[in-house]
Amino acid sequence: MSTSVNSDLYTSLGLTAPNTTATSKNKGSLDQADFLKLMTTQLQHQDPTKPMDNSQMVAQMAQLSTVQGISDLNTSVKGFQESMASDQVLRGAALVGHDVMVPSTKVSLEAEGGTSGTVAAPSAGTVTVDITDANGLKVNQLTVPANAAGEVAFQWDGTNADGQRMPAGSYTITANHTDSAGEQTKLATYVEAEVESVTVGSDGLYLNLKGLGTAPLDYVLRVS
Repeated sequence: MSTSVNSDLYTSLGLTAPNTTATSKNKGSLDQADFLKLMTTQLQHQDPTKPMDNSQMVAQMAQLSTVQGISDLNTSVKGFQESMASDQVLRGAALVGHDVMVPSTKVSLEAEGGTSGTVAAPSAGTVTVDITDANGLKVNQLTVPANAAGEVAFQWDGTNADGQRMPAGSYTITANHTDSAGEQTKLATYVEAEVESVTVGSDGLYLNLKGLGTAPLDYVLRVS
């Protein structure tokens, strides 16, 4: 009698009855087969005058399926995150040796040559870039026309206002835009720097930029 009840119950739920000869599994947790076994045992021993409510059984099965679905989803998401992390490392490694443009208020000047950067002008006008040294003293000011709204590039040859070569090191830059009405707007500055290496942090990948320090991979606006 009990065998018939078990078989009918599994069939009505669209499930296959478990194989009693299957190898034993870890009993540290309950799966659907265990839940069904408990439920059929309860059916066998229920009071005929007080039968079990079918809606309660369905609700319990739904809860079990939901928990199992969440567990499977967590496993899938974890695997996806690990795959994305590996892909991010490969992307960062491919940038080593290349120049990238990132937002920065600093520029690094080498012993020879100059440095460059970019601002986004809100409209036509004039862009001025002030360059100060580590002591806060202004060493030069660059003036670049902005013909329209958009990207405006600037270059510094590494000399001061008198044309003298400045020592290698880190310099601070501030940019302002002046429109035709004389209104000034402070602009964010973006500079180019070489990627020397990459570092994997707990919150993502960081690029180690020559003369500028570290910057998150998400900060990269352009690769050259």
